[in-house]
Amino acid sequence: MKNILVLCTGNSCRSQIAEGYLRHFARDKATIYSAGIETHGVNPKAIQVMAEDGIDISKHTSNNVDEYIDNPFDYVITVCDNAKENCPYFPTKAEKFHNNFPDPAKAQGSPDEVMNEFRRVRDMIKGWSADFVAEHLKD
Repeated sequence: MKNILVLCTGNSCRSQIAEGYLRHFARDKATIYSAGIETHGVNPKAIQVMAEDGIDISKHTSNNVDEYIDNPFDYVITVCDNAKENCPYFPTKAEKFHNNFPDPAKAQGSPDEVMNEFRRVRDMIKGWSADFVAEHLKD
């Protein structure tokens, strides 16, 4: 079984969504963790848009990357440029991956426009997560 860490700035939206989808697609092939350079709490809108797609992340917690510094990760995935630039060194042979997804928490506009941005980013992360699992967690 592989250990995967997903990192973003605040561990509130993008990394939480990625953790949810990676768990969903990987099933029992990997243990998935997420963390942030900072902790901002899990964004309620991220919880909502994931629930719309049948994924419950309401019990996820916002964790600081320092909590996992001693874990033997196989893969470390950064989902924003800030996390990539500030990602600490992990004393493992973890393979690193990066994709800079837009931050839906910075969306502006009407409530509907903001939620649509959360859905757009969710769908981007969903596709990326499915592809990642298919390519890196083969049977």
